[in-house]
Amino acid sequence: MLDRAGRYKIGQMKNCAVAIRGFLLFLVATGRCPVGREYAFPPIANWRLASIPRYLAAEDIERAIAACNGEDRLRDKAVVLLLARLGLRAGEVANLKITDIDWKNGRLAIYGKSKRAEWLPLTQEVGDAILAYLGRTRPRLRTPRLFLTESAPICPLSRITVKCIVRRMLTRARIESAHKGAHVLRHSAATAMLRRGVSLPGVCAVLRHTSPQMTMHYAKVDFNLLSEIAQPWAGRLPC
Repeated sequence: MLDRAGRYKIGQMKNCAVAIRGFLLFLVATGRCPVGREYAFPPIANWRLASIPRYLAAEDIERAIAACNGEDRLRDKAVVLLLARLGLRAGEVANLKITDIDWKNGRLAIYGKSKRAEWLPLTQEVGDAILAYLGRTRPRLRTPRLFLTESAPICPLSRITVKCIVRRMLTRARIESAHKGAHVLRHSAATAMLRRGVSLPGVCAVLRHTSPQMTMHYAKVDFNLLSEIAQPWAGRLPC
């Protein structure tokens, strides 16, 4: 277990613990292990909200968006802006339809995990990027889906393709990050909103979390603010 702890995630470690504990019970039942030995194996520690959200710094986000400049990257820029500014998931961007955009009222409908329409504001920057893609480089294919592939066979983007676009964009911008998936831009959008003074309920509404507890995970990223409110340790100093 100690050998695997550095390579596996918490969920995988829990599965290993269940398997080993079951094997110990088998050994006890067949008389090849002392009774009670199965209790010597400790449970895997796992605390809620213990990890720090994965996100990119604000300057890295701007570098990433700038890396999408160019006539041949209008689609990629619109995709990245939807992820980084509105906090959409990769699947939500891939499934976005042209009819989901309400140009008159400046909003777009997102069908997330709940499968029902949830409206988000369409900012000027994101709207301009989508219009540029629609008017100049989007292939002429009769499909309601907004984003299409650029090479044959022309078809709507998949969730995996959106992730590949983000990974390629981060490499092009020379951004060093251990996490290069599309979800890191969603985390970055949440942390950026909090640092600009948006309340947790407001961030929760934009990210469309079902529980405020999920949004509280992002409250730990502003270390400067946390250091101002942290109380001095009343116990003994370490040796």
